[in-house]
Amino acid sequence: MTELLRIENLKQHFVSGKGLFKKGYTVKAVDGVSFSVAQGETLGLVGESGCGKSTLGRTILKLYEPTEGKIYFEGKDITGLSTKEMRPLRKDLQIVFQDPMESLNQRHTVGMILEEPFVIHKIGTSTERKQWVEELLVKVGLPAEAANRYPHEFSGGQRQRIGIARAIALKPKLLICDESVSALDVSVQAQILNLLLQLQKEMNLAIIFISHDLSVVKHISDRVAVMYFGKIVEMGPAQEIYSNPQADYTKTLLSAIPITHPKNRKRKRRLENKPNVA
Repeated sequence: MTELLRIENLKQHFVSGKGLFKKGYTVKAVDGVSFSVAQGETLGLVGESGCGKSTLGRTILKLYEPTEGKIYFEGKDITGLSTKEMRPLRKDLQIVFQDPMESLNQRHTVGMILEEPFVIHKIGTSTERKQWVEELLVKVGLPAEAANRYPHEFSGGQRQRIGIARAIALKPKLLICDESVSALDVSVQAQILNLLLQLQKEMNLAIIFISHDLSVVKHISDRVAVMYFGKIVEMGPAQEIYSNPQADYTKTLLSAIPITHPKNRKRKRRLENKPNVA
């Protein structure tokens, strides 16, 4: 498969607690991460809350300016690009956030929300954009009439479908899903995951799927990267990671997956947490 994204020794550090009489300390949210993603591949990024996985996703998209390291997209170094220089690339790099209620403008209709990417990039006429909006809604499993309604009129799963529709509107090449099903019921989670897999097949999408839910990551991922305090401690094919984990932290995470039958339950492993600060 053709390499689409490559990051090398990526770091994202934040200075916290700094004041007039305080020196402050550095939080190493992402601390020297390297990996690549191929076209049409799904990389699952898993780890407990606070390990830096969401920060990594935002840094890849340059929503945060990286402290150090390199980001290559389609072989081009985009690390030092300005906001203006990044704008044409935004069509190819999109994100689906965890809470669609927060990421969707509640004052706009769904039609206005989905039309906005076309307006920003000056694509199509008003008539064409309205037609594309209806097609997007149908593609994600919603009726075309939904364009006239507001986000608060939909359920959580339906709102996430709207968020996905907005993300795929400009036919991106890379989609970052940041805990995009964690707030949904299990049955709705399955529907959204199946929708993502269907869209990936149709559009040859590369997906970075960020989650703390190991069972969800296993279902959707080709490869899995395990993150612990800003670093990737293990990475490999999903089946291999789950059947034969090598890192102690990965083994600890896997032992925490709930097992329904009492006879199959094992004693959970414990791992001492060490904050990634300096």
